[in-house]
Amino acid sequence: MKFVFVLPVLPAALLAAAMAMAENRALVLGNQIYDHAAAISAASTAAAVGPVLEAAGFRVIAGADLAVADIRARLADLLVDREDGARLVILLSGHFVRSERGTWFLGTDADRPDLATVDGMGVPLATILEIASGAPGGALILLGGEERRISLGTGLAAGIGPLDIPQGVTVIRGEAAQIAAFGSVDLMQPGQSLSALVSARPDLIADGFLSDLVPFLPLGPAAATGATLATAAENAFWEATQALATPQAYEAYLTRYPGGLYSTEALAEVTRARSEPGRDARLAEEAMALSRDQRRELQRGLSLIGFNTKGIDGIFGAGTRAAIVAWQQKNALPATSYLTRDQIVRITAQADRRAAELEAEARQRQAEQEAQDRAYWAETGSQDLAGDEASREAGLRAYLTRYPDGLYSEVAAERVKAIEAARRAATEARERMAWDQAEAAGTDAGYRAYLRSYPDGAFAPDARDRIAALSNTQADAALRDEARQAEAGLGLNGITRTMIESRLDTLGLAPGPIDGQLDPESRRAIRRYQTARELPVTGFLSEQTVVRLLADTLGGIGGN
Repeated sequence: MKFVFVLPVLPAALLAAAMAMAENRALVLGNQIYDHAAAISAASTAAAVGPVLEAAGFRVIAGADLAVADIRARLADLLVDREDGARLVILLSGHFVRSERGTWFLGTDADRPDLATVDGMGVPLATILEIASGAPGGALILLGGEERRISLGTGLAAGIGPLDIPQGVTVIRGEAAQIAAFGSVDLMQPGQSLSALVSARPDLIADGFLSDLVPFLPLGPAAATGATLATAAENAFWEATQALATPQAYEAYLTRYPGGLYSTEALAEVTRARSEPGRDARLAEEAMALSRDQRRELQRGLSLIGFNTKGIDGIFGAGTRAAIVAWQQKNALPATSYLTRDQIVRITAQADRRAAELEAEARQRQAEQEAQDRAYWAETGSQDLAGDEASREAGLRAYLTRYPDGLYSEVAAERVKAIEAARRAATEARERMAWDQAEAAGTDAGYRAYLRSYPDGAFAPDARDRIAALSNTQADAALRDEARQAEAGLGLNGITRTMIESRLDTLGLAPGPIDGQLDPESRRAIRRYQTARELPVTGFLSEQTVVRLLADTLGGIGGN
């Protein structure tokens, strides 16, 4: 433990009295679950500190699992109407990263930060220290972390680097669980200075202002009694223990409070956990600290080889556990519902092999379908087809009916339009007007009205086609709405949609501009893909379609 002693500007008694009169504030943030990094398992215990500080008279701003924008918002709240002379406590628990120029506390949305991007993914500790410098002699910063896996780019390393601590600011750092215990228990001893408190905690590192003369919580009638604070501390520690609900959490409570208010319940939970079936398998999986992205990839792999996880969300709920059990049983493995590293490798290999098989089958089926498409076009749409214009039009319409999204569908549609335009130019004005009115209305009644007036008119075949199309459209409307809603429920972001268009383009399905917009060209490419792979042909993305499209696009699913 490192101590730096700096004499306060005011006498100790006067400084303590001034701080007792002002509104003390605290910011308590615990980031446990990260989108792209291993969880900080004890970060949630930071929640135990807030109620204890409130019992001691602090106005507390708290937060858990916050993205960087939310962290900055909490800091802004901390600064609003802050009084001079007040005590200030800032507790940050989660992933920290450092470079030669500084240290950052990361938001849960950080994704492989590097030296160029880290300012957008985390809050610099230099900013935290500058905020704390506004309460000299009364500012305490608590930093808790763990050595957990996180992917970093150039110029960054995990952990906290050297800090330039302002005059009168105290910084204490250590493991997340120890920092939470210090803030909720040790800190709540009236009349004790920070120097005395940290001297009793060799597991913590202290820097900055550490006076032996200034108590953190002064004694006096206005201060909460030691018994009140001790009870509040134990209650808060127990609430955090229940929130974690792990054997380690209950054991930590019993270590801290061997004869505590909740010791009987904690002992019962530890005993129950130790007798839990499959406990060793669960702990072994937890020790791998799989990130949410890795869990999604495992769910995608299981789905690809025929084991439905009931969603690909990175959360191993009942559906995923049931899929794991089914996979383990099929592979003659103990059906624990928890994965080992070897099993993850096997799932990865099986998924990769199945993806390759499906792609080979799809390419062969696509080649066969394209050959059939070309052959049908040669018979129905060739410019050299003998016969009059009516015969050519019939052939083109036959092609479009059979292959609405075929290789030559655009050419066929343009030729039909040209024939219609020529017919319209040659048709008398009255009939043309009647047909244009029917087209403008676009309704069953409008086309039938045209047919009543011109049963053998130039556009009679078109009118009958439109009536049939409207009938099919009405019959298919419910299915299209269902497919559209299913796609919306996937919550695909712009990056994922762009990856899907890129994949469609690689397969030669002509999705148009690769911009994540899923325009009509993209919809046609999706229908072509679904047709070639014998998936439901809707033109909208389903979970099954996304799994197949991205199966061999993403990286392996077993790595750290």
